[in-house]
Amino acid sequence: MREDFRRIADRIAEDIASGRLAPGRRLPPQRRFARRHGIAASTAERVYGELARRGLVIGEVGRGTFVRATPPAPAGRALTEAGNTAATPVNLELNYPAVPGQSELLAPALAELRRPDVLAEALRPAGAGGTGPAREAVAALLAAPGWRPGAERVLFAGNARQAVAAALAALVRPGGRVGVEELTYPLVKEIAERLGVVLVPLPRDDEGLCPDALAAAHRRAPLSALYVQPALHNPTSFTMPDGARRRLAARAAELDVPVVEDRIWSFLRPGDTPLAAYAPHLTHVVDGLSKRVAPGLTAGFLVVPPGRTEPVSAALRSGGWGAARFALEAAVRWIADGTVERLAEAKRADAAARQRLVAGELAGFAVRSDSHAYYAWWELPAPWRADTFTAAAAAHGIAVTPGPAFAVGPGRTPDAVRLGLASAPRDDLARALRTLAAVARGGPGPRNG
Repeated sequence: MREDFRRIADRIAEDIASGRLAPGRRLPPQRRFARRHGIAASTAERVYGELARRGLVIGEVGRGTFVRATPPAPAGRALTEAGNTAATPVNLELNYPAVPGQSELLAPALAELRRPDVLAEALRPAGAGGTGPAREAVAALLAAPGWRPGAERVLFAGNARQAVAAALAALVRPGGRVGVEELTYPLVKEIAERLGVVLVPLPRDDEGLCPDALAAAHRRAPLSALYVQPALHNPTSFTMPDGARRRLAARAAELDVPVVEDRIWSFLRPGDTPLAAYAPHLTHVVDGLSKRVAPGLTAGFLVVPPGRTEPVSAALRSGGWGAARFALEAAVRWIADGTVERLAEAKRADAAARQRLVAGELAGFAVRSDSHAYYAWWELPAPWRADTFTAAAAAHGIAVTPGPAFAVGPGRTPDAVRLGLASAPRDDLARALRTLAAVARGGPGPRNG
């Protein structure tokens, strides 16, 4: 019965919250759990599914189902590296960059929007095509070495995630297949599930996504699209060399596989040439202002190939993913007066400073990072597993993202965590990194199960 499996899940959740089921504890196999509780195997499966849905357990292929997290640290109580309590927990899952003086930089351009006539215009609907000034401004903003998009091919979404969703919705029918890197942006997995499309993990090598793997996957069953992050890949921060981008673009063109290129973090590496420069007739470029400017400014950009404006516009309309006109009006002014570029420059310097903290505090560990990136990929020392380390970090008031959150396919459970470096104040970030290093060196406690 529906109520039965939820009541059982509630009891298990209480055991996790109370600590009776410790982080890393392995739950019994579902059939054994069913016998122990006198329920059907199908009911046990629903219990485990409900616990996973609540984020309390994680299933690892070949290992079993494990308790994922401890109760969060009490509000306002986080453990420092010295073992004392600090005032604020540190969230290294969130990754929203901001720099000192940001609001003061942004405020002047908004003065004109306070005029009633200008405000009345700014509060009108925008549509997928935005406005002429917005298209021109964004085309100039996104220009990169070897590539300058035509303003007529710029479309707008409420945010970059909606731009990704619209591109995939326009390219892939329900049940279709989309190639992605085997570690990818977690929200792409959610988008795929909502659109009813299948993500196909493609392996990477030392130069990024393998063109031969793309071809092999396409031969097994046709791919309707490829989603890729060539610059500052999330979570590893890896950037494909220019030659590797050319080869990947050539292979996509040979196979006639459309590409969705996510460049949301590319402003941190302004000298890189986009994949779109090498396959302009296939590549849909996604970008936005939430990272460049502020998380509350959720204007997403989508540069489409020639001839693709109408189908992608239709996807934006049907999804209700259009941009707010007010955000576009503000963006046009911030781009025109140089505010966006000044903020980008400040954030490049800030990211570099935070990477120096990572290099210092996590010296000796297997950390993959780029000096331009706002995140780092930490391959944990044995015998740590991603989820037990995440739980141990949470017990110290520090939130990190476990590696499996980025993995595509049931067989990959990387024993790594991603550290988001952008949101925490630098002093808090340094203390958190020092604490995490001490936790990692201490090793996990005895395992149950």
